[in-house]
Amino acid sequence: MRLLKTLAITAAVTAMGGSALAQTTVNMINPLPRSTVFYPLVVGEALGYFEEEGVTVNLLPSDTSIPYVAFVQNGQADLSMLDQNETLSAVLAGANINTVYEVMQNAPEGIAVLADGGATDMGGLKGTAVGLVSDRDRAFLQAAMAAEGHSINDVETVILGESGPVLARAITNGDVSAIAGSVFDWAGLQAAGIELNLITPEDLLAAPANTFAMDASKIEEKREAMEGFMRAWSKGIHVSTLRPDVVEKMLREAVPEEWEDEAAGKSLLEGVIPMNISSTERYGDVQTQVWTDIQPRMIEAGAISGKVDVNTFLNDTYIEAANDFDRDEVAAEVEAWAAENM
Repeated sequence: MRLLKTLAITAAVTAMGGSALAQTTVNMINPLPRSTVFYPLVVGEALGYFEEEGVTVNLLPSDTSIPYVAFVQNGQADLSMLDQNETLSAVLAGANINTVYEVMQNAPEGIAVLADGGATDMGGLKGTAVGLVSDRDRAFLQAAMAAEGHSINDVETVILGESGPVLARAITNGDVSAIAGSVFDWAGLQAAGIELNLITPEDLLAAPANTFAMDASKIEEKREAMEGFMRAWSKGIHVSTLRPDVVEKMLREAVPEEWEDEAAGKSLLEGVIPMNISSTERYGDVQTQVWTDIQPRMIEAGAISGKVDVNTFLNDTYIEAANDFDRDEVAAEVEAWAAENM
C-alpha cells in the first residue's frame, strides 16, 4: 500500500511538473536580436517571467527586405515590431493588423547639434548642411523643420551612414551643422566624448516609436499566450523603474558585445530606459489621440498617403492583463536576484 501511494504521488508530481514546464513559443520579428535597446525581453527572461507565463520567445531573423508586417500576415510571426510609418502604411494598404501594445511611446529620433556653439532651434540650421544617418531620417527632419515654420528646402541634406567615426568626423569638422538620427547614434558619439544637444521640437517627441502588431483575426485564438507575453514584458519594464543597475547587470551578461565599449554601453542604456518606460498610466497602452495627432505631419512629410481611422487598428484588449501583476512582488524578486548576483 505504501508503495502504491508513493507511486501515485510520484505520478502526480511528474504530471504537474510536465504541465508547468509546457511552453508556448511566441515568434516575434523585430529590428534587433536580444539587445539593450529592448531590455524588457532580457530582464523578463533573466527573472523567469516569460517562463512563468508558459511562453518561450523566438526571435526571427530580422535582416530582410520584406516588410515585417508580412510575417504576421503569412503566419510566420505572432508579433511584429513596427514603427508608426510601417503601421499606418500597412493599414492603408489593407493589412488586417491590430496594434496591441506600444513598446516605446517616445520617439528615438532627434536632431542633434554640438553642445558648444550649435544651433538652439531648427531655424538655426537654415542655410547649412544637415547629416542624415539614413534616408529614412529625411521625413523626420522635414517634420522637425515644419514644426517650427521652416522647410526642409531651407537646408542641404547629406546621407552619412551609421558609422560612428564618420558621424563624429562630420559634425566635429563642421561638414554638417546637425545630425538627424536616433538615440542609438548619439550613444556612440557621446561615448567618444562628443557633447551634444538635442533641438528636436517638443511636438515630435510624443510618438509611438515601436509597437507590437499582430494578425487581427488571431486576437482571441492567441489570447492566453499574448497576455502572458505582454505581462512578462511589462514586468521587465517595471524592473527598470526600480533598479536600473540590476537591468545593467543582466544586460552585461546577456549581451556582452554591447558592453565592450563601457561608455557606449552606459550611454545606450541611459538613452533607452526612458523610451521603454511607458508614459501612459498602464504599460504599453495604445494612445488614440497621439496616433490621430501624428498623421497630418506624416502626410505633409510624404511618409503616408492619407489619414487612417485609428479605431480600425488600435486594440487594447491585452493591456489590462499586461498590467495585472503585483508590483511589490516584482520588487522583492528584483532584490532577491540582486542579492544573489551582484
